[in-house]
Amino acid sequence: MIINIRVDYTVADIQTMEEVSNNLKDLFYELKNKFDIEEYIEINTCNRYEYYINCENYNHEDNIITSENKNIIIEYDDDAILHLFKMTSSLESMIIGEDQILGQTKDAFQKAKKENHVSKTLDTIFTKAIHVGQVVRNKTKINQGSISIGSAAVDLAEEYLGSLKEKCVLVLGAGKMGTLVAKALAEKNLKAIFVANRTYYKAVRLAKELDGEAILIDDIEEQFNKADVIITATGSPHPILTKERVEKYLDKDNNHKTVIIDIANPRDVTDDVAELGLKLLNIDDLRGIADKTKKLRENEVKEAMNIINEEFNLLKESFNLMEVNELLGNLRTSMEEIRQHEMQKGIIKIEDIDGKGIKTIDNMTKSIVNKIFFDISSNIKKAAIENDKELIKLCENIFKK
Repeated sequence: MIINIRVDYTVADIQTMEEVSNNLKDLFYELKNKFDIEEYIEINTCNRYEYYINCENYNHEDNIITSENKNIIIEYDDDAILHLFKMTSSLESMIIGEDQILGQTKDAFQKAKKENHVSKTLDTIFTKAIHVGQVVRNKTKINQGSISIGSAAVDLAEEYLGSLKEKCVLVLGAGKMGTLVAKALAEKNLKAIFVANRTYYKAVRLAKELDGEAILIDDIEEQFNKADVIITATGSPHPILTKERVEKYLDKDNNHKTVIIDIANPRDVTDDVAELGLKLLNIDDLRGIADKTKKLRENEVKEAMNIINEEFNLLKESFNLMEVNELLGNLRTSMEEIRQHEMQKGIIKIEDIDGKGIKTIDNMTKSIVNKIFFDISSNIKKAAIENDKELIKLCENIFKK
């Protein structure tokens, strides 16, 4: 049984997601302890918290998973896998067509493998999901153009300020998301761009690419007052811009026209910063940009879904075949044991047989067994692909030792 438990932007705003993430973690550990779960993958991004779980001793009919928190989504088997395929294809992203979710899924998959809580089932599903995400991007125009949460944040800034030409921008965070923001800003003919990060060399590296200025995140006071737009995208577990800190930064002569866009999760900026007269926006405010992107990509979404459904059916076929592999393996072993036993009995009865004669008998009996096994295995595999459980069960009983 594959189980997916999650909270994402489709059912919750950023604040609710932050709060519900703890309930989600509690539910995961409850399941892990109750069903002795050893195979799972955790995915956390700016728009979702998710767990994918393989629970072999879970019976959906006997144990219905529930949560008091109505923002937690729980899906099983086909629904859970289809959601994963749509997610890696960016159809479940706030910004449809963004590429970051594919990399984030790969990272989560590799992390789980490194920590030894992935085995054959989730390995097969996630390998296929990553493949699906790649195929969708190669065969459709779903990701045409430079689109990401970072570029959407820049679009949002332009909605509030008009053109960013000759504007000063401060980017907090030089990680993956900060880099996406900075690259989207590079085309805007800015007056100045400042990149701040706790690790100075990362800020220097990114600023150099953009012909900007690097600063440490604790030394942003001067640039804070110069900035028309501040975009925060750090990986900090705690807010880095509080009302108290920002109040110290603000110049008395500052006209408070600065727009702050917080695209971090957890958030980098506390809500009360807005009380200082600054315009504070976060991931929730990107929904308008997201709706426009979704409308532009409606035809690509249809093409993507065709690919997803086709790949999903192939995965189901492969899982059905995996279920009869043991039966076919045991049958093949049994037939080979019988062949060798009967061949030895026959050889003993033949007088004056030489090596050439033995090899001829060996090849002949192998050929007979191979032809018989081919027909049987082909029919069993056909039954597996068609999910004919009754016929497979009958075969298991017939070929039982």
